[in-house]
Amino acid sequence: MNKVASQSTTPAAASDADFYLSADEFFRANLPAALTFDDVSLATLYSDILPKEADTSTSLSDALHLHIPIISSDMDTVTESRMAIAMALNGGLGLIHYNMPAKEQVKEVARVKRHIHGLIQDPITVTADEYIGDVLAMMEERKFTFSTFPVLDAAGKLSGLLSGNVVKERYRTKKIADVMTPRSQLKTELESAISNDPITAADKFFTANVGINKMLVVNSNDELRGLVTSSDVEKITSEAKSQRKPARDADFRLVVGAALSPIRKPTGELDHDTIIEHVGHLVDEHIDTVAVSSAHAHTSGVGEMVKIVRDTFPELTIIAGNVTSGSGVEFLADCGANAIKIGQGPGSICTTRIVAGVGIPQLTALYVASQTAKAKGVRLIADGGINKSGDIVKALTLADAVICGGLLAGCRESPGEIMEISGKIYKSYRGMGSLAAMKDGSAARYGHDKNDKVRKITAEGIEALKEVSGYADDVLANLIGGVQSGMGYLGASTLEQLRAKARYIRVSPAGQKEAAPHDVVEVSTRKN
Repeated sequence: MNKVASQSTTPAAASDADFYLSADEFFRANLPAALTFDDVSLATLYSDILPKEADTSTSLSDALHLHIPIISSDMDTVTESRMAIAMALNGGLGLIHYNMPAKEQVKEVARVKRHIHGLIQDPITVTADEYIGDVLAMMEERKFTFSTFPVLDAAGKLSGLLSGNVVKERYRTKKIADVMTPRSQLKTELESAISNDPITAADKFFTANVGINKMLVVNSNDELRGLVTSSDVEKITSEAKSQRKPARDADFRLVVGAALSPIRKPTGELDHDTIIEHVGHLVDEHIDTVAVSSAHAHTSGVGEMVKIVRDTFPELTIIAGNVTSGSGVEFLADCGANAIKIGQGPGSICTTRIVAGVGIPQLTALYVASQTAKAKGVRLIADGGINKSGDIVKALTLADAVICGGLLAGCRESPGEIMEISGKIYKSYRGMGSLAAMKDGSAARYGHDKNDKVRKITAEGIEALKEVSGYADDVLANLIGGVQSGMGYLGASTLEQLRAKARYIRVSPAGQKEAAPHDVVEVSTRKN
């Protein structure tokens, strides 16, 4: 028997086991109390790994994999395309909120999916009979940051390439046919020849063809099937050497999700056609997951909506929530959800527990939900109550990922309005149950109709401010550093090992005070 294994049978280990309990032992021993993050501490264990070696990767379904277990919340002051891009570039996932017109949400998803590509399968094209002025107008209208376009003929075949060096105001009266590089001078690759590994093929192409920065991909009929840019290839190949890898789909696009709420007709029943149409548009933009979000998801409306999406889009990863019970997890799993959001009222700007008198402290809710999640084969996402990296570590002993709102709301990438107060810069941060958010569209999440002028809408959230905290890259680096540190203390090289090894002990109010800096005057060392 090796040394590490023998340690588990020593008198000291047996004594430890009396105090530091597994999840099953701990939460049952603390019945009927419901506990949250600050009520609990994790016991350290023998470790033979360094924190930097800890693997934080996770999955939300068999098809959706992340390098970090952090998701930005589907709140209108947290996640739009800019935040979603930052999340994916750091290995996580952004859920774009739904307090916007449906078409705008689709555009936000498209901005993420088209940010950095491998093979761009649907490149923007022009025709030879257009003018440079037409191209300039299109670029202005659609806010394109690139100026090189493949040129197609009426049959959809490649006829040339319009280079960015002629897409200038001085040439706006020139016809594209007169200034493009003709097909005969273009180097292309067949789709069949690169299908297995477009990035490796493109890397070889650009190495062999000095000065060319667009690889045009055609089929056997010379119809354009896509393109690869040299800058994208360089970025993607460099990721292999990076410690933090972006989260990408099978076609090298950044991953992204979008939140949905039950869409109803004026008569009250679910609008099946509108739901399918909207999700269909999202799927057309290659969305990786949709989150059917409601403050109370153990309901017929949410269940029916999940079923509609699952039946129509069988391969799509579906997140659903929120619930706080095993029966809620079972219900959503049976309806077709892959991952379930756990949390009712733990968020810093949520008042559900005060207003409605419901909600379960987050760690107990996660434990109860995890028992059913294991049986049903679904993932769990801890949604709310995360104030620090240590909370993430504790949540991940029971869940597969966490959703962060307040921790990211102050980032430069969040869509919240910026304001200056007494020399400090803040961003607006509001709960989706606040009056302002519900009037903008989130009322359905809380069982209200925003267009109901007769009955008063009851708020379940507040409007607040968050001090601007810098860029998401830095915030996420600190959070993941803390998670890896926690994994190192438990000797867990993976999140699966973290869940298996975790041992808990309840903390007294004095212990909670002891855990934070105390009895000192903190000195700031930041430079202006």
